[in-house]
Amino acid sequence: MKNIGNWLFPPALVTGLLLLLTGRTAAQTFTKLHDFAPGGSYSIYYYTNSDGADPNGGLLLAGNALYGTTYVGGTNGNGTIFMVNTGSLSVTCLHAFTAGTLMTLGDYTNADGGNPTAALVLAGDTLYGTARNGGVSGDGTVFALHTDGTGFTNLYTFTATAGGAGLDDTGTNRDGASPLGGLILAGDTLYGTAYLGGTNGNGTVFKVNTDGSGFLTLHHFSAGANNATGVFTNGDGALPFGGVALSSSTLYGTTQEGGRFGYGAVYAIQTDGTGFTNLYQFTDGTDGGQPQANLIVSGGTLYGTAIGAVFKVNTNGTGFASLYNGDDFSAGLILSGDGGTLYGTARVDGGSDGGSIFAVGTNLTGFNTLYSFTATTGTGGFNFSGTNSDGALPFGGLVLAGNLLYGTASGGGLYGDGTVYSYALPGPVLPFRLSLPQLTGGGTNFTCLLSGPAGSNYVLQVSTNLLNWNPVSTSAIPFSGMINVTNPTDGDGRQFYRAVIPN
Repeated sequence: MKNIGNWLFPPALVTGLLLLLTGRTAAQTFTKLHDFAPGGSYSIYYYTNSDGADPNGGLLLAGNALYGTTYVGGTNGNGTIFMVNTGSLSVTCLHAFTAGTLMTLGDYTNADGGNPTAALVLAGDTLYGTARNGGVSGDGTVFALHTDGTGFTNLYTFTATAGGAGLDDTGTNRDGASPLGGLILAGDTLYGTAYLGGTNGNGTVFKVNTDGSGFLTLHHFSAGANNATGVFTNGDGALPFGGVALSSSTLYGTTQEGGRFGYGAVYAIQTDGTGFTNLYQFTDGTDGGQPQANLIVSGGTLYGTAIGAVFKVNTNGTGFASLYNGDDFSAGLILSGDGGTLYGTARVDGGSDGGSIFAVGTNLTGFNTLYSFTATTGTGGFNFSGTNSDGALPFGGLVLAGNLLYGTASGGGLYGDGTVYSYALPGPVLPFRLSLPQLTGGGTNFTCLLSGPAGSNYVLQVSTNLLNWNPVSTSAIPFSGMINVTNPTDGDGRQFYRAVIPN
């Protein structure tokens, strides 16, 4: 069978086989695109520099521009919206959130909000996002900004909380507070979550129009109580850290806490606020717990991360499975174009405890660490992560364009304030045909004849899981050249093959 340019075949069936591949570029390569600048003024509440620091959110790619947010930094210390040109690597600070008036416990009020923690969404030339803090009530905002940095607009400011209800004892209100997750756009409507607030203090799901009108709270997460072991439980979940995913008229999301066992839940709700359903409730066992990131939906399957697990579950709540156990998975996933591989980041571990980039198959096999961030030294930067050459603590998810993954590291880099990076995936590059006219050697050997562009060379590779590839040929071979291959033996001898153009 054929799988994006890789072939699986038993030696006994190879005679007369003719397959056509179109592939894409590149060897595995990590490239640092930007180091966030060193800081000046610092306190427990703010940190100033020129372009931002601690980029917790993921990125948005539009053309050759990467758009993102930083939690702190900028001229006023409350975070920034930035753009990195992937060609020139020039960096533009599109917006520095304004200075605030300090309230109790480090909260502050200002005109526009501050401390954004999530990726942005784009419609036309307008970026949309959430700010965790600030605004006239100090409980965060939903904002819009043109891609050239003009026209910043507060679309919605969350109302002040009062009292001490809720899991975090932070108070209640009518709409929610502290939106940590990103937004999703459908037509002229933005959908999102607020981590805190609402009528029970445990967060909300909301929608608002792109012109700031029509704000509506779709769901208030319910009240609950600590169980015998001191873990907070309730009926539907609490503290939605991540945003929502949309399929047709259904929103899907996760909560970090609450639910029957107290370790969070996967939920579904209609875009009009009806039909709230818990699809899965985490136990903190092999399924992990306390999910903090957006889900992605592909067909009838949801994919996500939790502390300790990468998981999938059907959109009707059946078929929960852990794809991999281990590490601190705090960021969301991205799915390959063929639907067979998920890419993501682990905030810690990876060998140096600086985090890693990984890939895992959707079929429960083939977890592979693609890149481990290097160890840091010292205590540089806003979050005291220390400094290194590449970054550390990748908290945001990845974006995929062609064979390139783009992401952010919230710490590390030359100044300890984080980095923007790319990672090139391996893969076949140029079109070629694989012709296997005959078998030799009792079924374990065969002869390959590859024909392709003149002047190009290839290296033939073999894999059993599409993630870990080993060379069949140790040196580059010209197209239209013959190569004798010994098919490695494992079980029935079935293998995946691909031809890679070396750099």
